[in-house]
Amino acid sequence: MRYQISGKQIDIGDALQTHVKDGLGSAVSKYAERPTDASIIFSRSGSEYACEAIVHLSTGMTASAKAKSHEIYSAFDQCCEKMEKQLRRYKRRLKDHHRDRAQPIEHMIASSYILAGTEDSDADEPDSLQPIIVAEMEAKIPSLSVGEAVMQMEIAGAPVLVFRREGHDGVNVVYRRDDGNVGWIDPR
Repeated sequence: MRYQISGKQIDIGDALQTHVKDGLGSAVSKYAERPTDASIIFSRSGSEYACEAIVHLSTGMTASAKAKSHEIYSAFDQCCEKMEKQLRRYKRRLKDHHRDRAQPIEHMIASSYILAGTEDSDADEPDSLQPIIVAEMEAKIPSLSVGEAVMQMEIAGAPVLVFRREGHDGVNVVYRRDDGNVGWIDPR
């Protein structure tokens, strides 16, 4: 597994990098058969350290976890525990969903834009109704079944997931509703 360990405005020493590789490697290898790469980002907010870990699996699935603590090693350990808990919880579902899948998940490339928000809602009408594009990025839209999409959304801890439904050409959306259920948008 490839590791990308970085810190936002903090130095990451060799001892912490070794601790991360050993801890995350053993936790992920228990529950994921072929992890491809991991990105671990440390940051500091006031007196707390934050750790965010994202692990990409060879099946195309992504698992992520975040944790905060007053010590950097403790923040990583809590993040690693959350990652291990997620993978343990979904191991059976991952195996069941991918047992019949002979090929990895296919991704369609799409453009993703960040639009400028309005600073003052009481301001006069804008001259143009065209939004201002702040940034343009590339996004990958996976080709999944609805069950796999819900599982991917839950593993990633995302509130919404856009995907292409296998066997159909249309783009679908699953999202976490306010009542705790999952919504699914399937355009006809």
